Amino acid sequence: MMSIDNLFTPLQLGKMTLPNRIVMPPLTRMRAPLGVPTALSVEYYAQRASAGLVIAEATAISPDAHGYPDMPGIYTDAQIEGWREVTAAVHDKGGRIVMQLVHSGRASHSLYNADRALPIAPSAIAPGTGQAFTPSFSLVDFETPRALRTDEIAGITTSFRQAAVNAMAAGFDGVELHSANGYLLDQFLQDGSNHREDSYGGSVAGRAKFLLETVEAVVNAIGPDSVGVRLSPHGNFNDMHDSDPIALFSYLIEQLNSFGLAYLAFIEPRSSSIGLGDDLSVDSANNVQLFRRLFNGPVLSAGGYTAETASEAILAGNADAIGFGRAFIANPDLVDRLMSGATLNKHDRSTFYGGAKAGYTDYPLLERQVEAQD
Repeated sequence: MMSIDNLFTPLQLGKMTLPNRIVMPPLTRMRAPLGVPTALSVEYYAQRASAGLVIAEATAISPDAHGYPDMPGIYTDAQIEGWREVTAAVHDKGGRIVMQLVHSGRASHSLYNADRALPIAPSAIAPGTGQAFTPSFSLVDFETPRALRTDEIAGITTSFRQAAVNAMAAGFDGVELHSANGYLLDQFLQDGSNHREDSYGGSVAGRAKFLLETVEAVVNAIGPDSVGVRLSPHGNFNDMHDSDPIALFSYLIEQLNSFGLAYLAFIEPRSSSIGLGDDLSVDSANNVQLFRRLFNGPVLSAGGYTAETASEAILAGNADAIGFGRAFIANPDLVDRLMSGATLNKHDRSTFYGGAKAGYTDYPLLERQVEAQD
């Protein structure tokens, strides 16, 4: 059996010093009524504070940014206070936590908007696959979104900036801009969803403009050493596709280098739809092999890793830290389990989305399992 000792070495990400390279990636859980984290959320994140880094689930930057039921937000005082309790609990356990900021764009539904306005997007193109989650946890067909006017785009960048400021006020160590998985920032990047003819469409540089302006605004507000960006080249979730992803993401990554970001995170396309099932694609592109060399800072990768393949990716220089999603859901003490070679709890997919403590805060810790056996 190969050694995985390199998973337990420290890593500097911007201003954060990680004691290990085992990351809890952002995981959708749908347990924040009115967008406010609960006492269960506090317990859930604190249980997993031994991760080198905890990245909190995708969090809406504004009232119209929601895309699924009981999604947390970071734009009201109650939400900021709810998250402040989460970050305090994680820090009390010695952990580090950043918030993933998102606008759902076309991957939403008019039922989330008080005036029942259509979801917004770069272009009036509905996803051709998948369905939208309504606030009542029903699945319905996606609506055709409304294309944003050019003069509206700066306002969304401002909302990202304010959300980042709010996140830092709530005690987070940084933020991650969610430009992956077919949400609004990603929708602008890829020509399958962006057919604009203004300065935010057309060429690779035009399609990258919205994200780069948003990164600049957030970096100027909270500092580059507190900002990461997540990308999903070659991913197909929410019907995403681009005619030349290599050219697009190569250009984008080279531009991102100028900001001095804390990190860049990739989702591997072999698991781009892993939220819907456990099967991995066997013939997908390898994003970190393709793009890691282009980025000047630390790189995180997530999607279908085992401890052994994670260690191999770090050893090969393809990534600096690895996210374990389903494993962290089912194993709050994943770091200790990997270090000791203990058996991992199996995840229960039926409890991933919505509900209360079942499948959220009730997975057993290693010490409790040992006591039960005694």
